[in-house]
Amino acid sequence: MAGRDEVVLIGGYTEQSGGRATGIVAARRDPATGELTSLGTVAATASPSFLARHPSRPVLYAVNELPTGEISAWRVAEDGGLGPIGSWPTGGAEPCHLAVAADGGHLFVANYGGGSVSVFPLDADGVPGERTDLVEHQGHGVDPERQERAHTHMVSPGAGRQPLLAVDLGTDSIYRYDLDVASGRLVPRAPRVRTPPGTGPRHLVRHPDGRRCYVSGELDGSVLACELTDDGALHQRGHVDASGRAGHVQPSELAVGADGRFLYVANRGVGTLAVFALGSGLPELVDEVATGGEWPRHFVLVGEHLYVADERADMVRTFRVDRATGVPVAIGEPMVVPSPTCVLP
Repeated sequence: MAGRDEVVLIGGYTEQSGGRATGIVAARRDPATGELTSLGTVAATASPSFLARHPSRPVLYAVNELPTGEISAWRVAEDGGLGPIGSWPTGGAEPCHLAVAADGGHLFVANYGGGSVSVFPLDADGVPGERTDLVEHQGHGVDPERQERAHTHMVSPGAGRQPLLAVDLGTDSIYRYDLDVASGRLVPRAPRVRTPPGTGPRHLVRHPDGRRCYVSGELDGSVLACELTDDGALHQRGHVDASGRAGHVQPSELAVGADGRFLYVANRGVGTLAVFALGSGLPELVDEVATGGEWPRHFVLVGEHLYVADERADMVRTFRVDRATGVPVAIGEPMVVPSPTCVLP
C-alpha cells in the first residue's frame, strides 16, 4: 500500500438477498484527496450487509443477512487482505447490524427478522466463541406490514455505566441492557423506551458529549432527539423531519461530526444527505444535498471526507465536508460497487 493511503472495506447484498455484490470489497483511500480506488472483492461471503472492526485487534466482523443468520470474522492484513477465521449462527433470522463492546470483550448482533439480540464472547485475539445469549423482543407496532412483529435494527454498546441500546423498528422501542460480563448474558433495564407510534426507529448515534443521542425514524421520516442520563435513563426531547424534500422519505444512517456541531442523516427515497446544526434544543436543518442516487443506505465520516453507499445505484460517492458550514460537497467520480450497504474505514 503506497504512502499514507488507507484501506476502506465495503459490505453489500449478494444474490442470496437479491443483490449484485460478491462479498466484501476493499478500496484504497487517499486521505489527501479522498479518492477511492477499488481493490476488488477480498472476501466472498453471503450478504455481508454490515461490518465492524475490533477496537484493538486486526479483526473484521460481518453479519450474513440471511434467513438462517450468521456472523463471520476475518483477520485483516495491512494491505486490506482478509484471512478467514470462521462463521457462527446468530440464532436469529436476517442479522443486519453488529457492534463490539468498547473493551473488545463481546460482540453484539441485531437480528432484524428474528427481532432479537445475540451476544458472542471474544477472546484475547478477537475471535468469537459460542453464543452466550439470545434475547428475543416481543410485540408489534401500528404498521401492519412493517411492524407485524419485533424487528431489531441496531445495537449500540455504551461506555462505562451506560447501557447497551437495542433499536427495534417493529415495536417502536429502544431496549436498554446491561451485560453480565461473567456469563455473557444481557440483563434488561426496565422499562423499555417507546418512541411515538409508527416511528419505526432504525439507527441511533451517540453525541460525543455522551449525553445526547439521535434516532432515525424509518417509517415516519423523522429524527428523534434524546438525552442519556448518567444512570442510563433515556429521555425523548422531541423530533424533527429528516428531510425537507417532498416524497416518501426513509431515513437510514445518521452520524455526528467529531466536533459535535453537526448531525448528518441519509434519506432514501429522495436521495439526500441532510445536515442539521446541533445546539441545546432540537436539531435545526442547515442544508440538504443530493447524493446522486435514490437509496443512500449507509455513509461514514472519515476526516474531512464523507462516503455514501447507495445500494440501488451501485456506487460509493465521495464528499468533502466544509468545516465551517458542515455541508458536504461531492467531489470526483463515484466508485462503482455492486449493491453496497456499508462503508467501514
